[in-house]
Amino acid sequence: MSGSPLSIDLDGWLDGVTRVVSPNFDSRPQGTSVSLIVIHNISLPPGIFSGTDIQALFTNTLDHRAHPFYSGLTGLRVSAHFLIRRPGDIIQFVSCFDRAWHAGQSSWRGRERCNDFSIGIELEGSDELPFEEVQYQELARLVLAIRQFYPIEAIVGHSDIAPGRKTDPGPFFDWPRIKNPAFD
Repeated sequence: MSGSPLSIDLDGWLDGVTRVVSPNFDSRPQGTSVSLIVIHNISLPPGIFSGTDIQALFTNTLDHRAHPFYSGLTGLRVSAHFLIRRPGDIIQFVSCFDRAWHAGQSSWRGRERCNDFSIGIELEGSDELPFEEVQYQELARLVLAIRQFYPIEAIVGHSDIAPGRKTDPGPFFDWPRIKNPAFD
């Protein structure tokens, strides 16, 4: 979180960030180009920040008895490429070359299965609270690194690709901030 440029290495991993490898990924369809960034929010338990439960969910090690909410997550196999924690730490779970399981049933501009052609970025947060300034700063650095590696055509919310099913990143995500030069 130094403010220096981030870069993706030749294996699809972001240099200089924490890596927690998720088993929840597979190969992108042959010939598929990454052209979409999908922004999500997540907190586990809901509305609680810090701890390692998000990492545990993405690595299939979540103790489903630890909180009543977790019983509904039993058997769920999900991941994202990146998580930006409230203090700004970035964790990568899946190589950018691979398909993370973050979008579920989804469609963007008539194209189904957004996991095939997107990078998923989770922001530690919820639909009920604003995100931290440092999260936007790190998101800007991350988006720049992804755009230097891939021909990104759009940055969207999970709610944009799964309307009616998903609400994240939620009403407190400051969309005009990604329209500034740091994201272009």
